[in-house]
Amino acid sequence: GGSCGSVKPRALMAASLLRCLCIWAICTTTRAVAASRRMPYVNPTAGTTSTSRSMLRAVRANADGNSEHEIKLQKALKAMTAFSNTYCKNTGTSYCSDPSIPSVVIKGLAEHKVVLGAPLCPCRHYEDKQAEVKDGYWNCPCVPMRERHECHCMLFLTADNEFAGTCQKLTVEEVEGYTQKMGSIL
Repeated sequence: GGSCGSVKPRALMAASLLRCLCIWAICTTTRAVAASRRMPYVNPTAGTTSTSRSMLRAVRANADGNSEHEIKLQKALKAMTAFSNTYCKNTGTSYCSDPSIPSVVIKGLAEHKVVLGAPLCPCRHYEDKQAEVKDGYWNCPCVPMRERHECHCMLFLTADNEFAGTCQKLTVEEVEGYTQKMGSIL
């Protein structure tokens, strides 16, 4: 298995936890702002962009317990976990010492893959996600990661990063375990 848990000094773990909470807060705030901008819906598809229509469909599908959406999400989660593990190995990077951080990022990538068709970085705010997907700059691995090994999300970390752990592999079950109470990033 992946088993990325390791013993770190309390200050480092506190900093990792703070970073994770900041990512969660940003995602939650972004979701709330986006939801407030789209309410109320008289006609959900009239005058909306393809991004908001696809997100609306995904949110509705998830709310209705649509098993097709859940199957797609599970498949994407498996694919993004495998991709992340392979990318870590091939680039000599590792996951954050706090495995909940890469787990949250991997889940966000999987959700974007299902809704947008590409693993758009989930740690940034976008005015038009479809345009960003087409541009490709922030599709994982993003250009800064490919060119300079700089991962804003703390998913792929170089050995000189103070938050880098030694783990290069997470299982789908570990990702699900760390994110089960998180909800959607959308």
